[in-house]
Amino acid sequence: MREAAHPSAGDILSGNGLSADELGGGTLAVHTPIDGSQLASLKVHSPDDAQAMIFRCIETFWTWRLVPAPRRGGLVRLFGEELRAAKADLGHLVSLEAGKILQEGLGEVQEMIDICDFAVGLSRQLYGLTIASERPGHAMRETWHPVGPCGVITAFNFPVAPFAWNAALALVCGDPVIWKPSEKTPLSALATAKIFARAAARYKDAPEFLLQVLIGGQRAGEILVDSRDVPVISATGSTRMGRAIGPKVAERFGRSILELGGNNAMVVAPSADLEMALRAIVFSAVGTAGQRCTSLRRLIVHEEIYDRLVPRLLDIYKRLPIGDPLADGILVGPLIDARAFEDMQRAIAEAKADGGRVHGGGRALEERYPNAHYASPALIEMPGQTDIVRHETFAPILYALKYRDFAEAVDLQNAVPQGLASCIFSTDVRETEAFLSAVGSDCGIANVNIGPSGAEIGGAFGGEKETGGGRESGSDSWKAYMRRQTNTVNYSRALPLAQGIHFEI
Repeated sequence: MREAAHPSAGDILSGNGLSADELGGGTLAVHTPIDGSQLASLKVHSPDDAQAMIFRCIETFWTWRLVPAPRRGGLVRLFGEELRAAKADLGHLVSLEAGKILQEGLGEVQEMIDICDFAVGLSRQLYGLTIASERPGHAMRETWHPVGPCGVITAFNFPVAPFAWNAALALVCGDPVIWKPSEKTPLSALATAKIFARAAARYKDAPEFLLQVLIGGQRAGEILVDSRDVPVISATGSTRMGRAIGPKVAERFGRSILELGGNNAMVVAPSADLEMALRAIVFSAVGTAGQRCTSLRRLIVHEEIYDRLVPRLLDIYKRLPIGDPLADGILVGPLIDARAFEDMQRAIAEAKADGGRVHGGGRALEERYPNAHYASPALIEMPGQTDIVRHETFAPILYALKYRDFAEAVDLQNAVPQGLASCIFSTDVRETEAFLSAVGSDCGIANVNIGPSGAEIGGAFGGEKETGGGRESGSDSWKAYMRRQTNTVNYSRALPLAQGIHFEI
């Protein structure tokens, strides 16, 4: 496929307000996975810089927590407006830096806009409770208050949306934010900070340092994680990262919101609409080149329809357009780097050794992009759910498995360490309701007749087991960014004790 012309990397960077001075003179080399070329060499913040950011964040918190929540929502509303105006520019930068196709880059910015809309409404709905007291002349209630600075650590594959899920809620809850983006995708964070600064300038009453961006690698993140002055740490990344962060935050009695690995399955039942299932499978499995935490990795197909579904899926896989993600018509962009490609090849080799029948999975476009790592999506027919199938490989690998009855399908779905997203394609209401019940999927997300990826912001996002248990975005996720307080008011002239206790002096 001939790739259409699109803005150059320089045009995309300048369109997002990133100057030559900001992009040069540092030690952190930032490359685009599209062709491997270098986009920037950023200055890295020192440990002293990080500590100074935390100190500024504390001072900002003392001011911001006094602003009424609906007025805090006014700032987030302006942020959403600025994001709308910058959607095309930022969407192009996300695609350039992360390698996802432009439609997905634009979609990620739309998620930011959507969560701002949600948070503006939320700013008038930070509800507590009125509680019945057992004592006469007493009233009880539950109130919620800002908790303090929030550290947000994000991953390369979604360089801006998870930040917004956290930041939009944290800001209306009264908490300033320090954002540590992935060292692979820091430019999108810097561009987003500029957009936020424009919103803050329009708001006029916003204190300085409501949002700070911390540039660096693992050490920068550790400073946030170790600081007792940052009561909330939200971290998106691998299960290995979560194992390091969770205990450290818990040791200092902080609060962690962990969004970690996923090994997501789709059950395709005999009654399924196969046309719908095929579309859902392909987008969920190859979107973002299989580098979503919600990517479809396991396809569990009833043995009666396996031979009808899998050959059609293979035919689609052979025709998938792979290439420059900024070009029109491309559906599969590059892997983020060489290590991701090597991990993919190791997983394919292990699956083959386990008896898997491998289709695709090799390197693509190597002559055109020798310094980038494009791969043909792999579909691997497996004789069973082996160790490699139970392991999350962040690449476009889809394992196909057969099942005989519904109970076996649920057992296969649940028999992995991760518990993020799951789905079933079926028109049998007994199966679909059972899949969503207490004896069905054990994941934080369970869908019917849609794929596991592409969650909307209105629901809480997150999963169980090695996925970390955190919840972000919609529903009542806002409670993670506030502290709960139970209040009892005695408006009588007596002092009765609870539980009928008599204590006379």
